Amino acid sequence: MRKNYKRIVSAAAAAAMAAMQCGSAVGFAAEDTGAELTQFPFVIEGENMEGAELWTSIYQDEIPGYSGEGFAYLANGEFSFTVNVPEDAMYSIIVRGAQILSEEGRMQTITVNGVEYSYTVPYLKEWTDINFGMVRLKAGENTISFINKYGYMAIDYVTVTEAEFPDLSAAADVPSDPEATPEARSLLKYLKSVYGKNILSGQQEIYGGGHGVTTTIRYDAATNKCVDSDGKEYMFDEADKATADDGSTFVWKCYDENGQEYGYNEQNRNYSYNDYNTEVRYLYETTGKYPAIRGFDFNCHNPGFAWEDGVTNRMIDWATNKNGIVTASWHCTVPKVMADFEIDDEGNITKISNDWQQFTYGIDTDFVTANCMIEGTKEYVFYQEAMKLLAAELQKLQDAGVPVIFRPLHEAEGNPGKNADGSGAWFWWSKEGADVYNQLWKLLYTTLTEEYGLHNIIWEQNLYAWSEESALWYTGDDWVDIVGFDKYNTVYNRHDGLTSGPNEDAESRIYWSLVDYVKGNKMVSMPENSTIPSLANLQVEHANWLYFCTWYDDGDKFISGEDYQNVDTVKEIFRSDYCITLDELPEDLYKNGGETPTKPSESTGGDEVLRGDANCDGSVDLADAVLVMQYSANPDVYGLNKAEGISEQGAENADVVGDGDGITNLDALQIQKYKLGLIDEL
Repeated sequence: MRKNYKRIVSAAAAAAMAAMQCGSAVGFAAEDTGAELTQFPFVIEGENMEGAELWTSIYQDEIPGYSGEGFAYLANGEFSFTVNVPEDAMYSIIVRGAQILSEEGRMQTITVNGVEYSYTVPYLKEWTDINFGMVRLKAGENTISFINKYGYMAIDYVTVTEAEFPDLSAAADVPSDPEATPEARSLLKYLKSVYGKNILSGQQEIYGGGHGVTTTIRYDAATNKCVDSDGKEYMFDEADKATADDGSTFVWKCYDENGQEYGYNEQNRNYSYNDYNTEVRYLYETTGKYPAIRGFDFNCHNPGFAWEDGVTNRMIDWATNKNGIVTASWHCTVPKVMADFEIDDEGNITKISNDWQQFTYGIDTDFVTANCMIEGTKEYVFYQEAMKLLAAELQKLQDAGVPVIFRPLHEAEGNPGKNADGSGAWFWWSKEGADVYNQLWKLLYTTLTEEYGLHNIIWEQNLYAWSEESALWYTGDDWVDIVGFDKYNTVYNRHDGLTSGPNEDAESRIYWSLVDYVKGNKMVSMPENSTIPSLANLQVEHANWLYFCTWYDDGDKFISGEDYQNVDTVKEIFRSDYCITLDELPEDLYKNGGETPTKPSESTGGDEVLRGDANCDGSVDLADAVLVMQYSANPDVYGLNKAEGISEQGAENADVVGDGDGITNLDALQIQKYKLGLIDEL
């Protein structure tokens, strides 16, 4: 990737580097509370937690097999204990518990230093290990509490361990579609090459008729010109002329020298346009960077009121002219009242409204989702027509050689809870539960790939992590390429350690839950978000989201509003080495797997190496300089081919000073200079 290395190294990174140069260990000291550091794994009996009482049965119900003298029962009040840790890091909490009050499952809440984490515990008649996931503990003393927000959970004992992060290397870099186009294969391979190492930046554009701008352009029939109040002339197609009810002539569209299209307003008889670049322009003006990924929506291509907003042409332009990555959702709408939609015996549509207000993508409809899979039903005919309109747009992309990260039928589970039955659904496609939803996903997948021959699609499916039932919404490895979570938590449920301002939480707990749901076989992304997670939170919490994609500005100013974004945070992440922006995507993104070719070594016989890449992770960064200095200061631990040391290939990569004389602190210094932009190459 084409990185701009003239970036400021953070004070923390500089301090860490200075410590290494002085031969001291790098780390974060615990606060001096006088408390002894907690040894992990840490185990505490439920009845020994502060505020807990000893129970041996839940009234008449006994749960044999508990450890210690009994257990704690969360009926009222709260239970707590403290742990003292040496550094700001992630830890796992496992509760050996039972829950016999509600067969539907019951939400349980823990707090870490006052910050809430909730999980729906299923009906459990026997002691069972319940994983409350990973939480972040600050350096020093931390208080973990079980609060009676919903409660009625029995706790035998609690175990806290240092977090172990699963290996991400199993995530697929080959599309689920065996006939995927070369461009789609190349894009997915590139995504895998950065997954777990970097995060791709993204921004959703508004869809439909949003961000409308009125102009002074008018059509002058006397001169046969489109002209504005400044006298500037605009192009138009003679075949686009029409006659109004009063007999006057006008043209439906006109264009400027940049290809901007202006549409005719029949009421005001002037021309307007939709400024779909509002959000990406704001980002460039604010950060000096454009996002690597741009989000789109095929909402305007629906039966009944399909119209052209130019979305497909904008997608092609972003991918082919800007060398960017495109992703798209599909807010497919259906009739609110199916009696307003009629078909004949042959399945032809005989009645359909062209009023967009008579359609919805919500659940306020009598549209029966399961009928989409039953030939002859009105729902089947409608959905087939919808897929036909969608396929026409995807075909244009495929013809242009543009792959798309396609996220249809999104946010299926909806509200938090135990919702495989669809009770939490926000949209018609999931209101009848996970089984019907998965059938609908498969129908869309097979129709687009097999009937319409569309193979430029990377299939992305939304998942949540509300309970163990959330995993039931996953259609399966053969039908999905990427899974994603939509982060909208700006004003509630924050875990970022702050009490006011935008919520910069990295949502690492949800990230690792999704990794677990798909057994690490798929990459995990954040395809929609309100507040962008902070760089520090992402890295400290190991929240390895493939990409983020902030929702557009409208009533809520998701990218430009101070309620949702801290401008300094946005600048920091877009300008960081960790975040990939448009200018940093490889030129061969869609041609050879997306991987930037490494440069041949000048000190060897032409072997392929990346100069400065001491840890062989495919990039040159601060960690490489640290490893070189560790090698010099403590060769017994970090020496050649040691478990935590440098490999032979890494030693060759890191030898950037001298002529094959081995690696020293001078090599580390040279790598630092390169990262600071003081030298142009290694």
